[in-house]
Amino acid sequence: MLTGHAPWASCSTRDLVPADRLPSWQRALSRTFVDVEVTVEQDRPWDGELTADRLGALQIATQEFGPGTVLRGAASVAADPRTHLLVRRQLEGTARLLQDGRTAELRPGDLAFLDARRPFRIVLPERQRARILMVPRALLRLEERQLHALTATVVDETAEGAAGLLLPLLDGLVDEVARAGPARREQLARTVVDILATVALEQAGRPTEPADLWDRITESVRTRLGEPGLGPQSIADRHGISLRYLHQLFQRHDTTVGAWVRTRRLEAAHAELVHPSTAHRPVAAVAVRWGFTSPSHFSRAFRDVYGMSPAQWRRAAGAVRAEDRHPGNPSDTAESLSAPF
Repeated sequence: MLTGHAPWASCSTRDLVPADRLPSWQRALSRTFVDVEVTVEQDRPWDGELTADRLGALQIATQEFGPGTVLRGAASVAADPRTHLLVRRQLEGTARLLQDGRTAELRPGDLAFLDARRPFRIVLPERQRARILMVPRALLRLEERQLHALTATVVDETAEGAAGLLLPLLDGLVDEVARAGPARREQLARTVVDILATVALEQAGRPTEPADLWDRITESVRTRLGEPGLGPQSIADRHGISLRYLHQLFQRHDTTVGAWVRTRRLEAAHAELVHPSTAHRPVAAVAVRWGFTSPSHFSRAFRDVYGMSPAQWRRAAGAVRAEDRHPGNPSDTAESLSAPF
């Protein structure tokens, strides 16, 4: 549970009964940072530890958690007006951050920025530990285009430039904040923010175009075609991009999200209906398997694309297979495939 009050708070799930751990941890993260949704795999052990300290506009927290996923989707953004930047410094283990169409794979020593004003996703494949600084966007003095270029990019302390020099200094200052007296702590906090602003400005100037974003999204969607709830918002949330950005991406490929998903579903159903191993499966079951909740809608959409109903297509394909096994008059087979049934 979350204990303490500003400027200090902590949370641990270790002493909670299993049923209370996940909701308690989600509340702790949402109160300490911004509103998020947390998911874990029920068959894998996990726990969470969190300590947080607030110094004026700056918040410093250390978090141990995993395996699991933290999602700030469109609904969370709308419900929670906080527009801070979250600066994650990976201390132990690994983390995957997704926002604005990019993915940052963090290892110990790496740092990355997330913007709470837009959806993001954090995937933690194992138990890990990270330090998270939360600061108002305005204090970093970046333009909107710079913020968009900054998020979910890896800042490596071994890189050339300001980051390589300032990240070790940043760690030392944050450690000193915990030991210093009240007056000194406020001064150190302002210095920490200044360092973050310098690192962010340099990082925002690096090229970050996610060239493989289209491939990553479409490959992911192909593996989820059977999910009835698969839609633009769930796709955008999964990849840490805004709904508007997702629609723009599909428009650049001369299609829409809905049309692309529907076409892939119809292609999959079309192929399954003629496969000998699924000949016993009802047409309605094939429709459900590929995400169509209404058999009549599936039949209409199939006919619009292929010129015949799913059942007609299955019978026509069966006739071709029979002809292959027992060759007869080739014209009969050709006629059967074009007949109106």
